[in-house]
Amino acid sequence: MALKDLEVSFARPSILAERNGIQQLVLAHQAELQDVNEVPCFFWGKLVDPLLSSKCLLTLSKVVRSSFGPVPPSLRDPIVSAGTEQLRFEGFSSCNGVYARLDLLEEAIDGEFLAAGTTNVDFNEPMLNALNSIKKSESMVMGVGEKEVSLHSDGGTVVERKVTLPLRWVKGLTSVQWYLAEMEEVFVLQKLQVVQLFQSIPRGSVKGNYYLSKRGNKFLFSPLKSADAVQIGGIQRLRLLESLLPYVDLMRVYQAAGGECVCVVVDFGKMRMTLALSPDNYRGFSGEGNVLENMVQEVPQEWIYGLNSLLKSNELFNPTLLSIEHDIAFDTMDSLTASLSSIGLLGYDMHEAKHYYRRLPFKTERILSLNPRLKNAKKLLQTDSVQIIRREGRTLEARVEGSGVLHTVLIEGEQARCTCNWYTNHQGKRGVCKHVLAVKMQLKD
Repeated sequence: MALKDLEVSFARPSILAERNGIQQLVLAHQAELQDVNEVPCFFWGKLVDPLLSSKCLLTLSKVVRSSFGPVPPSLRDPIVSAGTEQLRFEGFSSCNGVYARLDLLEEAIDGEFLAAGTTNVDFNEPMLNALNSIKKSESMVMGVGEKEVSLHSDGGTVVERKVTLPLRWVKGLTSVQWYLAEMEEVFVLQKLQVVQLFQSIPRGSVKGNYYLSKRGNKFLFSPLKSADAVQIGGIQRLRLLESLLPYVDLMRVYQAAGGECVCVVVDFGKMRMTLALSPDNYRGFSGEGNVLENMVQEVPQEWIYGLNSLLKSNELFNPTLLSIEHDIAFDTMDSLTASLSSIGLLGYDMHEAKHYYRRLPFKTERILSLNPRLKNAKKLLQTDSVQIIRREGRTLEARVEGSGVLHTVLIEGEQARCTCNWYTNHQGKRGVCKHVLAVKMQLKD
């Protein structure tokens, strides 16, 4: 949600204009309550390229069934969304350090979207066997409904039923969306360059980071860091895409601010596969907490309900333009979208450079339950555990009560430090600690 390139004059609309904008959100929620009709089937139709579609779905399943950290493989549930004339399939590795998404675009689909919706199913052995047996010349029909996903081919019909979405995945969806939204494109590789690059991935277990750089017309990996190189932790995780190399048109490489998280988008023309990697094998997306900074400002629940209802009918959106359109201050919109993101409802499309709405269960109680640092920061405020010691210009010093100790929080401009173990261990790379968060929340009161 980078807003730095916008004129400062847009940052704060008049109080009356913002009230009117908020009222529009509330009215959107009221209108939704009056329309409670649900459509059990979201999509039904043919997949134009059955062979490539099945290969991509099998790759997604491979990601979900893998683990690169201490957590053994245990999950196999893709999240399936239908809407905006495309199908999205998403999933995480069991260690939560790899995120994958397959976007079947409008050109890849010959069918009818009856409604927008999201479901979560297991891809069990019958489904995997059916996908493995797909041939280029045969027909492949898919149905996506509220409670099931079905596949119909020459080999028969397979139906997978809806299952419970792991809460760890919901937390991972929050962090991934924020990482992707701040990423910048660094490299674009053509088909031959992609194949050559993947052939150079080191075999076996690899320790430490590797760096992707360009020399002339060739891309290469190196354990040595160089200028303009992209850092890749756990490089062997890229091998999850190897089976798709014969079909690649091009590949785009993106990097997040700070250079730790990387994302590759493999483009096939009619469909795209996104693979995002956490900084290393032992670091899952679910514990990042990068959304917390945007949850400092308290917003009424009815506003969150209103924005949720609005986005259900406008599933691709830009928060900045949404703020301007509805005369809502950018920081207020940041807080509103952060609240929805914190319970897994928002994703980010790199190609469109827009957020999209994911129709998962809307449970506002999860905002605190899935974000314990936010919950603990609110407790610190409720018990008057924050004391501002000094405030000079953009520098602020505070004392925050801990377990038998007083922690010192120092905020200088955009930088914040704390004497707690969380900050010592992570140096601000996994979101702010509860003490810094509590201080910033008190300043907003």
